[in-house]
Parts: sequence; C-alpha cells; structure tokens
Amino acid sequence: MRKELFTPEEIAESDLRVALIGEMVKARQEKGISQKKLEELSGVRQPVIARMEKGITSPQIDTILKILVPLGKTLAIVPLESVTTGDKAE
Repeated sequence: MRKELFTPEEIAESDLRVALIGEMVKARQEKGISQKKLEELSGVRQPVIARMEKGITSPQIDTILKILVPLGKTLAIVPLESVTTGDKAE
C-alpha cells in the first residue's frame, strides 16, 4: 500500500528519517541519558526531543547536530546503497 501512495523517493526519505531517529534513541539509551538530561546537555528542549523520538516532527539539521554531539555521534554522508543494503562503502 505504501508503494501505491508514495514515490520511491518519499519512501526512501521516510526510511532514512526513521533510521536516523532510531539511532539517536539507541545512542541515548545506551548512554543511560534521559530526555531531560539530553535537554541539559544539548540545549534542545525535552518536548522537542520527545516529538522527534515519536516521529511527530521532522527536525532541522541544526537540531539533530545539537543532539548528536552529547551522544558522541555525528552525521556522515555515505552512498545510499550502503545505507539501504547494509554494505560498507568502499
């Protein structure tokens, strides 16, 4: 049904957004940081973090970067094939 409603590009964008947010949540949980503590460390308000994690909002890049820094993470530009297939870029 998804393929009937959305273009392949829209599906890919949605999948990447879900994967990014999933990795952010995983990193926060692995560090044992609450959303409130992440607010203190990043300067991004807890309700914003909660909406991001629930997929209610699509965050701007600067918001993502503010959250990633205290989690010890960053963004990387990699070939799309490596993201969708799990292959490592050569």
